[in-house]
This record gives sequence, C-alpha cells and structure tokens, in this order.
Amino acid sequence: MTTKTEKYIESAGLVETRDPEIGNPIYRRPSFDGPPELGEMDNQIGEALRTARERRGLTRPELAPLLGLTTQVYGRYERGESKMHVTRLVHLSELLDFSPFDLLFAAAPHLWGESKEEAELRHRLMKHIEELPLDKAKLLLGVVEAFLSNQRS
Repeated sequence: MTTKTEKYIESAGLVETRDPEIGNPIYRRPSFDGPPELGEMDNQIGEALRTARERRGLTRPELAPLLGLTTQVYGRYERGESKMHVTRLVHLSELLDFSPFDLLFAAAPHLWGESKEEAELRHRLMKHIEELPLDKAKLLLGVVEAFLSNQRS
C-alpha cells in the first residue's frame, strides 16, 4: 500500500538524495544536472549577492553597517558560509535594489522550467514584468488572464 507521502513524492517528481549538510535522506526536485547540494545553492546566492553589491559600487565594509552587521558576518553570506533568513534577503533586496527572484533564480533555476532555456526565458519575462509601469502591468494582466481563461475553456 502506498502512503500519502509516497504518493506526494511521486506526483511532485521528487527524488531521494543525500546532502553533506543533512544526515538523513532528503527529497528534492531534480535540477538540470541533478539536485544541487544545499551548500552549492548557498554559494550561488553568495555570488549573486556579491554581484548586486558591486553593481551598486559598495564594498563589504560600506554595506555591512546598513544591515546592522559586521563586515566579517556579512562576508559569510557572500562566501556561502552562513544561511540567510528570508527577512535578511528582503532587507538586502531593499538596500541593493534587486529582486529576491534574482537570488532564488541564481540558486535554483530549475524551479522556473524543465530546461535551462525555458528557465532563462521565464526569468527574463519576470524581469520585464517587474519593470513595467502600473498601467502597463494592469493591461498585461488582463491579457494574460484572458489568455488563460480561453486556454482552460
């Protein structure tokens, strides 16, 4: 007999994997090259943070006080040594003016599509939508909702 959890694992397309950071088996959605290790995802987030900080022309010692952190503590985020809470991600996106989706995409592009090409296309589309003025965003939402309702019919 299949349990509810087993049915969920199968329907969600999850695969059992191991990660050096976690002793027990975990289930993940596969990426394009297999499930990325959690530590590798932290490294990708750190690299994206560094890029966002440098794009704003700030050094670590200049940014850290704006977060209420020491330079050493902030540096751990960029090096992928410390786990970041969502609230810290929001704060950083406010300070450095980037979309939190950018960091998530850097760590897990497979969440946006079945292939790298599809994921990149969807990410580009989201970036364009984020930049639309309100009146254009309302128009686009109407078009998309009409398209989806026709597709469902």
